[in-house]
Order: sequence, then C-alpha cells, then structure tokens
Amino acid sequence: MVGILKSGKDQFSALEKACRDAGLRLTHQRLEIFRELSQSTDHPSAEKLHQRLLKRIPTLSLDTVYRTLATFETHGLVNRVESIKSQARFEAALGRHHHLICRSCGKIMDFQWKTIDDVSLPEEILGWGKITQKSVVIHGICKKCLNT
Repeated sequence: MVGILKSGKDQFSALEKACRDAGLRLTHQRLEIFRELSQSTDHPSAEKLHQRLLKRIPTLSLDTVYRTLATFETHGLVNRVESIKSQARFEAALGRHHHLICRSCGKIMDFQWKTIDDVSLPEEILGWGKITQKSVVIHGICKKCLNT
C-alpha cells in the first residue's frame, strides 16, 4: 500500500495516510507500536516490542501487538525480517536495504548494497509476475561472537 517510507515525520504521515486509505483508525496503541518500531534498530520481535511498550501502556496486550504488526505488514507499513530462529522480527525501515544476520546471537544489521539494487533480474524470472521487492540476506557470525 505505502511502498517505501522515509524516516521521521514522513513515516508518521505515511502511517496516517495508510490507515485512512485502509479504513483503519489510527489508535493510540497503533501509533505507539509504530513509533517504538520505527525508533528501533534491533529488528525487535513482537514480544520485545510488547515488553518495551508496557512501560508506556501498561494495559497493552501481546495479542494487540501481534495483530497490529500483522495489519501493518498487510498494508506495507512494516517488514517481517527473516531470522534464523522461528521468532518473527520486524522493522519500519522500508527503504532499500539488505540484512546481515548472526547465526550465533541472532543480531540483524541493515546495510546498503547499491550494486545489487541496480542489477537487473535474470531473464528467466522476468515473466514470473510482479516483483515488489529485491533484497539480500547474508548469514554468518558477527565479530563479537567470533571473539567470545
């Protein structure tokens, strides 16, 4: 629905517009969940977001966080990030970027790779359908884990 979001005020304007376009109310809980996720750099799970938000919204249920993230994902406001564990991780940074994932600690790091972004897709998949996103996920062991 939204496509690529920018940072800061532009993200919240896009959130408001996307909610309006989808007929969703922009509730206090939705706004706070999005705000927390957009300020996070660690690609938190729903559980981590819930723990962080309980300080500000003590009545917030984990189910509400899950449902809100699913709604945001459906409407293109957040990405579910591949992880090596079964727990889904999320991000609000939807601009072009890729991910490094540590197989030991699970840390996820964003990085830019213009060369990959600019490469044309292989001929054999061009007729597949509509490609909406192209990203690379690199798995390995981070320096911190290598040194322990």
